Amino acid sequence: MSNSEKFIHDITEGNTFKGDFITLGAAMLDGETKTNAYVNVPLKTMNRHGLIAGATGTGKTKTLQILAENLSEKGVPVLLMDIKGDLSGLAKPSPGHPKIDERHQKIGLPFDAKSFPVEIMTLSEQDGVRLRATISEFGPVLISRILGVTETQAGIISVIFKYCDDNKLPLLDLKDFKKMLQYATNEGKKEFEEAYGRISTASTGAILRKLIEIEQQGGDLFFGETSFDTQDLLRIDENGRGYINIIRLTDIQDKPKLFSTFMLSLLAEIYSTFPEQGDSGRPELVMFIDEAHLIFNEASDALLNQIESIVKLIRSKGVGLYFVTQNPTDVPEAVLGQLGLKVQHALRAFTAKDRKAIKLTAQNYPDTEYYDTADVLTSLGIGEALVSALDEKGKPTPLAATMMRAPMSRMDILTESELSNLLAQSQLAKKYNQEVDRESAYEMLNKKIEQAEAEEAKRKAKEEKEALKKAESKRKSSSRRRSNRQNPIVKVLSSPTVIRSVLGILTKMLK
Repeated sequence: MSNSEKFIHDITEGNTFKGDFITLGAAMLDGETKTNAYVNVPLKTMNRHGLIAGATGTGKTKTLQILAENLSEKGVPVLLMDIKGDLSGLAKPSPGHPKIDERHQKIGLPFDAKSFPVEIMTLSEQDGVRLRATISEFGPVLISRILGVTETQAGIISVIFKYCDDNKLPLLDLKDFKKMLQYATNEGKKEFEEAYGRISTASTGAILRKLIEIEQQGGDLFFGETSFDTQDLLRIDENGRGYINIIRLTDIQDKPKLFSTFMLSLLAEIYSTFPEQGDSGRPELVMFIDEAHLIFNEASDALLNQIESIVKLIRSKGVGLYFVTQNPTDVPEAVLGQLGLKVQHALRAFTAKDRKAIKLTAQNYPDTEYYDTADVLTSLGIGEALVSALDEKGKPTPLAATMMRAPMSRMDILTESELSNLLAQSQLAKKYNQEVDRESAYEMLNKKIEQAEAEEAKRKAKEEKEALKKAESKRKSSSRRRSNRQNPIVKVLSSPTVIRSVLGILTKMLK
């Protein structure tokens, strides 16, 4: 058996599975595509997470598109973080191209152009299904980790949540939370001190500043109602295909704090609400996080620890996480070690630092007698990648340089009119895009403060009225006392003796 025949045998044997699988393309050796030597990924292990990496322009987005399409066809819903805004074309079939036909002929796969069920979502004011969550749903622990507060400040946040629970004050949006922090150290200071102890104005001020940072990045649009129900990510269309939910994040690159907040809340909500799957043979949901460094570069240590914990645990819920980034080193080692599928597109070695990074990247892949992995990483063409997956027993499949199949959907974005038509047909847009601002902590506290101020004003008016009444009574009493104190001359003239004498004189004169 020649080296080439042995290679094809090893690839074919290592990528043959009993259960359902996704075909990524055909294996390559010495730059030659081995027709029908398919590189497959078992559906069973797609909840073991993965990585799609490579330099700009090497085909990462198309690989993401291929995986999303094939998962949808298998009835698995998908969630895509579309940072660059180039994934909406999944809703339309590919127009085809001679180069696509040529590629598929080499691979040995027929090309079938298709569109897929797509839902467009947004965190901001862009068109799409609005994604929101309430402050209460985050809870004090998650809010504290997102804000990166001190232990003392985290304690204050817990007290704020406890007060709201005790007094039935809904914490829905940022203005509710900000109002509570102000109330705790101003109008409600005495009430808080009696029930929960003294709260430092310096600490609440620090928390407020961190809230404003999130608010300035668009947090006021994200926090609120109607809260998004993660079960709506699991929809299947009438043809049994999973919906591909695309979150438009083209305006989020300068808002890493908001992106991290959203991602952590979404993962935490999925983990807390999805049931345990066990060994179901297929994932419940697969998420692709494009430009993953946006999460990790801006995350605090506490936030990183939370993400690492969720990545380790969430696969038991049947959820797979796939990070898309330029270099595997963008992903923390603790997370990288949890990733089962690795699709590594070409890396460029322009500097000594680049060459060192390539050697480190090569060490993340299984040893193989067919490739010098570090050398292959720099020689791969566009739409070619090194692939290592997990087989049905959880062991790595043979490392294969792979010519990737082409996406079945359009490799371009929707036009404005196409996007408008898609959104007009969305049932989720009708459900979540109505603005709701029901009475919550902000309004209730304002009413409470107004009522207290009204009662205080009434008390002061009553006191003033009583004071005026007392003053008037005092004035009248004083006036009576003055009237009773007669002038001595008047007193003498009005005496009976003087009056009798005057009357006697007048009588004699009349005679």
